[in-house]
Amino acid sequence: MLEIERKFLVKSDFKSQVSQKFDIIQAYICNDPNKTVRIRIKSEQAFITIKGKSNKSGTTRFEWEKEIPLNEAYDLLKLCDNGYIEKIRHIIIYKGKKFEVDEFFGVNKGLILAEIELNNENDHFDRPEWLGEEVTGDIRYYNSNLLTNPYSQW
Repeated sequence: MLEIERKFLVKSDFKSQVSQKFDIIQAYICNDPNKTVRIRIKSEQAFITIKGKSNKSGTTRFEWEKEIPLNEAYDLLKLCDNGYIEKIRHIIIYKGKKFEVDEFFGVNKGLILAEIELNNENDHFDRPEWLGEEVTGDIRYYNSNLLTNPYSQW
């Protein structure tokens, strides 16, 4: 139940490589530096996710996720403080690896981040030409932080 991922800014057009995309709304019931409890609605699916504190490099942390009924997710959103994140998640398979590229809207409009989940922290992957600066471990780019410190206010 460990999530191992690296996060990057996106520096150029990626959309010609997209194989799938989903509208996402997410908010946090608990937004503590040591743990978060997130509600996510992804198209017609909904999930509750609990994440622990990241390790020193920011690549690895505990993650537990469970699909929940859509109507229950909408009810749980009412418990969330600080609003919600709006984004489109674009899925790109590049040389056998899956990249999730999030295009943010609302107060985070203009921010585009790419994530790749890995099997271990040293897992090799080829970098697509649109992949920019690595921001793994930079808490400004954590979705939970973007609610209280939005990209438009940096």
